[in-house]
Amino acid sequence: MLRYGDVGAAAAAATELEELGYSALWIPDVGGDLWTPLANLLGATSSVTIATGILNIWMHTPKEAAAEHARLVAEHGPRYLCGIGISHRPFIDMVNSPGTYTRPVETMAAYLDGLDAAATPLAVGDRVIAALGPKMLELARTRSAGTHPYLVTPELTAQARAGIGDGLVASEQGVVLETDPATARGIARMHLATYLNLPNYANNWKRQGFTDDDIANGGSDRLVDALVAWGDDAAIAARVQAHRDAGADHVCVQVLTSDPRALPVDEWRALAPALLGR
Repeated sequence: MLRYGDVGAAAAAATELEELGYSALWIPDVGGDLWTPLANLLGATSSVTIATGILNIWMHTPKEAAAEHARLVAEHGPRYLCGIGISHRPFIDMVNSPGTYTRPVETMAAYLDGLDAAATPLAVGDRVIAALGPKMLELARTRSAGTHPYLVTPELTAQARAGIGDGLVASEQGVVLETDPATARGIARMHLATYLNLPNYANNWKRQGFTDDDIANGGSDRLVDALVAWGDDAAIAARVQAHRDAGADHVCVQVLTSDPRALPVDEWRALAPALLGR
């Protein structure tokens, strides 16, 4: 949400989020110009980390990613954490050509080689990998600062901690600040609709014990409630704490509303005291 739409509104929101006490702001990537939005957020803030969650490695070369990281750090200081990810076969084969997506672990390793070989290398300590399965977690452990697991439960955060060792675990948690179950789950299902059809996520949930029936037809209440925390600020804070108790160093809270295009400024403000103790 901080990447798309009006750049002035995004900058103003970033400034306020920093003032509220949030420590990092994450933006997504599905191709296109990633660097201008990053520069916009870095320019609007002075202390928070600005992170990609995630830079899609099929859509930016290692040379480009390393050069832009070096440029942004030179202009704004060492506040850009580059989260990178392998994305998903259906999406990559659709936007490129069928058969493009192949050998994810080997492709990620080759991308890291490219970052290391760049004119100004993107250092191991400045990058994290969106890792779910054990092989990608091992790559994150040995060749990055840690992992940014997306759409995970606290139990899967614990698995990420076990796989990453002492590295950074920055788990994502979708939240809906809404106490009515039907309304909250409706917003959650709207958010989850695309992800339920992506094998990488489905396989990860199945490793935790969810079934095809849980994933079908918009997701069972059991799966929806496990992936998206909803309720009042105390309920959402409790889920965030559960990730921390499971080993997360940082929890990226993604606020979901009935309008995914709108900046959820009111919700960010309302959640700050419960999440940040302010």
